[in-house]
Amino acid sequence: MSTALKVRIAGVFDEPGCDKNQGKSDKDRKKGCSKQLAPGAAAGGCAFDGAKIALQPVVDVAHLVHGPIACEGNSWDNRHCASSGPQIYRTGFTTDINEFDVIYGGEKRLFKSIREILDKYDPPAVFVYQTCVTALVGDDIEAVCQRASEKFGKPVIPVNAPGFAGQKNLGNKLGAEALLDYVIGTREPEFTTAYDINIIGEYNLVGELWQVKPLLEALGIRVLACIAGDARYNDIACAHRARVNMMVCSKAMINIATKMDQRWGIPYFEGSFYGIGDMSESLRQIARLLVQQGAAADLLDRTERLIEIEEARAYKRIAQYRQRLTGKRALLITGGVKSWSVVAALQEAGMEVVGTSVKKSTKEDKERIREIMGLTEDDSAHMIENMTPREMYAMLRDARADIMLSGGRSQFVALKARMPWLDINQERYHPYAGYEGMVELVHEIDRAIQNPVWQQVRIAAPWDNDGEPLGAVANSGSV
Repeated sequence: MSTALKVRIAGVFDEPGCDKNQGKSDKDRKKGCSKQLAPGAAAGGCAFDGAKIALQPVVDVAHLVHGPIACEGNSWDNRHCASSGPQIYRTGFTTDINEFDVIYGGEKRLFKSIREILDKYDPPAVFVYQTCVTALVGDDIEAVCQRASEKFGKPVIPVNAPGFAGQKNLGNKLGAEALLDYVIGTREPEFTTAYDINIIGEYNLVGELWQVKPLLEALGIRVLACIAGDARYNDIACAHRARVNMMVCSKAMINIATKMDQRWGIPYFEGSFYGIGDMSESLRQIARLLVQQGAAADLLDRTERLIEIEEARAYKRIAQYRQRLTGKRALLITGGVKSWSVVAALQEAGMEVVGTSVKKSTKEDKERIREIMGLTEDDSAHMIENMTPREMYAMLRDARADIMLSGGRSQFVALKARMPWLDINQERYHPYAGYEGMVELVHEIDRAIQNPVWQQVRIAAPWDNDGEPLGAVANSGSV
């Protein structure tokens, strides 16, 4: 690992926005929060994977992976991050190094690849990602990117996050560091207003950002930059002129919020767009901070009027589903902000959350879970640190939950237990943010639970029917 990378990682681990980190000794703080992975390991996500998925939603730049083609295939398009315009971010660019490059170095190939991308596609910038192999052979991507920027007159941004540096969460932060070092603050916006904000850690999964922006626009609030969902390079470069930052997922990019506060005095808060109550509270927080930063005081009253209208409409629309969902039990296997924000959303639909995972949650996330679920400090039965597939299966089989909400990797556990499952993670096809998203989430849960297929698949197979002949089962009309 290069000295520059070690210094950058040490800076990431010295995070003032993390209470857990600040409670450590200097020696323990330097060790960080994640164990290092073996070169090439990607189980659970490596640092390269984390950096790539954090920055790929910047839709108008070319994302070039300097390494074997398999690295690009591992992370390409694995999030449904939507774009309102440019599509170049969905093109996979890689230097595809070979044995010759490993022996003699791949810097010349990288420089030629950058030139080819700029000639053919003319993006406003190129992001270059370091991988395990090229880091191990000593390719200096910072030097190559600097030379390419000078030669071609376009920003070429090095993202030094090889996979062996650590786990995916560290990669998220290393990607954020690249924005802080090379992008944010490098340009000035055409104009500024007292109502400019940044949204950090929002990736516009299946267009969720577009369900929130109309609400902000109705209040006259402008999203100067969303980092990184549906983002443009120029917007991120001008992000330092915002008045307020909203942190959506502190687990991923808290270092952007804290360092923008240190460098430019931009206050930030962590909020959520999931659930009616959390959406309303986020709007209130944005309005309060903007007023403190110089916006007109009437913004508070206008925000309350908008919240009153939107909440009434949302509750009216979910009322029909709430009648069927009240008392239903949900098992939530996710992480980060969703570990508590989705809990609140499910409770608004009348459901009981029998367990939520906290493996990828911060200390603040866990405290919010206890507050929302009414748990004491010692009561952690509903907060699952690490649940194995066998334990998930047993819980669903014993009917301690009526539905499981999780990522795609857990769906087969639910299906094996013949229980409803709904994708709540990044691969999903339905947007759940904002008031509209809450209605959609409740609708999808209702569809999953009420689907008649579950009554069919739970019927015992003919050969498991205590010796009854196939005809008896068939004639009963149960199959």
